[in-house]
Amino acid sequence: MRILFASLMLATAATPALAQNVVGGPVLPDGTLLDVVATGDITRVPDVATLRAGVVTQAATASEASAQNASQMARVIAALRAAGIAERDIATASIGLSPQYRYGENQPPVITGYQATNTVSVKFRDIAKSGRVLDALVKAGANQIDGPQLSIDKPAAALDEARVNAVRQAQARAQLYAQAAGLRVDRIVSINEQGENRGDQPRPPVLYARAAKADAQTEMLPGETEVSVTIAVRFLLK
Repeated sequence: MRILFASLMLATAATPALAQNVVGGPVLPDGTLLDVVATGDITRVPDVATLRAGVVTQAATASEASAQNASQMARVIAALRAAGIAERDIATASIGLSPQYRYGENQPPVITGYQATNTVSVKFRDIAKSGRVLDALVKAGANQIDGPQLSIDKPAAALDEARVNAVRQAQARAQLYAQAAGLRVDRIVSINEQGENRGDQPRPPVLYARAAKADAQTEMLPGETEVSVTIAVRFLLK
């Protein structure tokens, strides 16, 4: 739990101008307004991993580089389908073709060949099996892998739990301020949600790494991710 900011604003019948300056709030006579910003957070184990896998090829001509890339990428896509990855979880991320140059001193650059790239985004809904699929992709011809981004497939319940924690934290802090000021919390005037973190966190590639033995499989480690919601709560103290 984290409290980001708390501030006191007085709004009394004797100072109506101050009460009227509170944006979006009613005029509250004979009371003290307290604004608290609180963040409620919880941790969950991610259940979805998204990676980018692709093929980079080079050849003397653009057509040769493209043809080699298409052939190699077709094997990679076939390996994904054979591993049981659904069509909805495979999407083209990027396709590129660019010349390769040789540079010499006081000489114009000379094209020495062409590089073709094709990358797909792959969503793994079973993280435990993703390492085996990665190994199959490499055997099929994938020579570029980036990621993963680990996330929670259905974060709604986790977000609601974080919201409840945020409200409780705000209430506890309001009680603290009220006691320190010799007042009591009368009621909540307003609650505004300021932002949320659904737990979609990119992770460095070291989260999947091949073991020392040649026949060992790549292992994906999900770890934990944080889900959080930040709210602003206005209390009336008397």
